[in-house]
Amino acid sequence: MTISEAPRRRYRHVAAALAVSGLLVAGLAGGSSSASTGDTAGTDTTEPPGTASEATHPDASDLDPVAMIVAQGGLGDRSYNDLANEGLQAAATETGVEVQAVEAEDIVVEGEQVVSRAVDAGFGLIIDLEFSHNEFLPQIAADHPDTAFAFLNLPLEGDNIMSIVFQEQEGSYLAGALAARMTTVEGNDKINPERVIGVIGGAQSPGIDKFIVGFMQGARDVDPDVEVLVSYTNDFGDPAIGKDAAIAMYDQGADIVYQVAGGAGLGVIQAAEETNHYAIGVDTNQDDLAPGFVLTSMIKRADLAVESAVTAYVDGTFPGGETVFLGLAEGGVGLSDFSNTKDEIPAEVLTELDDLRQQIIDGDIEVWNVIDQGYPDFYNP
Repeated sequence: MTISEAPRRRYRHVAAALAVSGLLVAGLAGGSSSASTGDTAGTDTTEPPGTASEATHPDASDLDPVAMIVAQGGLGDRSYNDLANEGLQAAATETGVEVQAVEAEDIVVEGEQVVSRAVDAGFGLIIDLEFSHNEFLPQIAADHPDTAFAFLNLPLEGDNIMSIVFQEQEGSYLAGALAARMTTVEGNDKINPERVIGVIGGAQSPGIDKFIVGFMQGARDVDPDVEVLVSYTNDFGDPAIGKDAAIAMYDQGADIVYQVAGGAGLGVIQAAEETNHYAIGVDTNQDDLAPGFVLTSMIKRADLAVESAVTAYVDGTFPGGETVFLGLAEGGVGLSDFSNTKDEIPAEVLTELDDLRQQIIDGDIEVWNVIDQGYPDFYNP
């Protein structure tokens, strides 16, 4: 049976779809349910017995290799791409399949050529991290039904496409609520009297704006009077651009700035340390990049998503035609554990974050998703 002949079950809910690989369920739910918000964010990648790290996989020596198309910002961003690459390398070690990370000088402009060359080169599974490739990937997949594709961040149609969609807006909501509460804390020399916070995106696009709108909603819900500054670097690789953008926000009264800009966002963290303010990291745990100046990180488990796609490919259980959704409930997104800042966050704020997190999981709070809903009236970049 070719991949395209597999039964097609689009938009399947994550609880069922994750059963394709025990790895993703176990790895993402690794936190303690009794801990604070950050403790359930999935930062602990230790897998309990019976997960994929201990599974026996078929001999991968006869399988076509796996390619991972690296997104804007490239490897070395210490964020989304690097975390996804950790998952790719872990899968190679675990299964024995050959893997390759593929980069391009301009992955947006050259994207269609890069993916097409990967198909022609004989890769059996192509994992695409670049959001903008949604425009052409379904056609390439339709033209090559015997190649498996995994696409992160947006649901795509195709019997040989596995879509993995993170609910970044949910974790960003918690980051916004935390920032709004912290900007009014007294007696902290990183906090100024102004009720102003900020968020910096790498590009104005639905994939990035999911984070930004979620952050804005979380801040507004807990404090309607807080001002949220929004700007874009239009770059995912240059920390100097991110640093300049952050300094401009700190100069406008912000004391906490959330970065959603990949490698450029590293400059936001640098600016926070140099100006004695806070940054909020993204995608991976960036708390230790500037200990005490990264308030928390909104983690997105791209590593386990990539690893599970490779594992399913090797095991012959690749879920073509399905979409896996990963939000707070699945541990696919969440805040880090405040390892360097917990003593600076009031206990009642941590309690409130736990409560908000549970309300989102229970459906009592609906976080705006620009992919499905467009842009809300409160979005004002």
